[in-house]
Amino acid sequence: MARRRTSDRQILFPWERRAGLLRKIRIDQVGPVLMVGAAIGLVTVVGVHERRQSGIRRTRATILNVRGAVDSYMADHDGGCPPAGLDQIGAGAGGPEGPPRDAWGKPLRLSCPGSEHTRYDLFSDGPDGRPGGLDRIE
Repeated sequence: MARRRTSDRQILFPWERRAGLLRKIRIDQVGPVLMVGAAIGLVTVVGVHERRQSGIRRTRATILNVRGAVDSYMADHDGGCPPAGLDQIGAGAGGPEGPPRDAWGKPLRLSCPGSEHTRYDLFSDGPDGRPGGLDRIE
């Protein structure tokens, strides 16, 4: 009588497989769902980053426009700073009433006289809105 080796492998049909861990969680059906989830996550992360960057670009453009209005005000008033801040500049430049706002709806800040060698500083507090924060835009 021939003895069968224990190391011999047995060939099974797919429907005869033993129920392993991967088979129990049905990894063949979970893979596509994970891929779709990863794609949605990637699109979300890129979208949030691009939205923040577009806000920064829009705020810089607003600062450049307001800087021209502040310079013309100072030229008309012998280099004097506007006493009412940017409220007076916005109304005088034909803009909307009130101070100009950044991309996040917060008013721009004007400090006159400026720091060190500048006549004035014009800046936004940035996306987080904290005065003097690390993400402030000048």
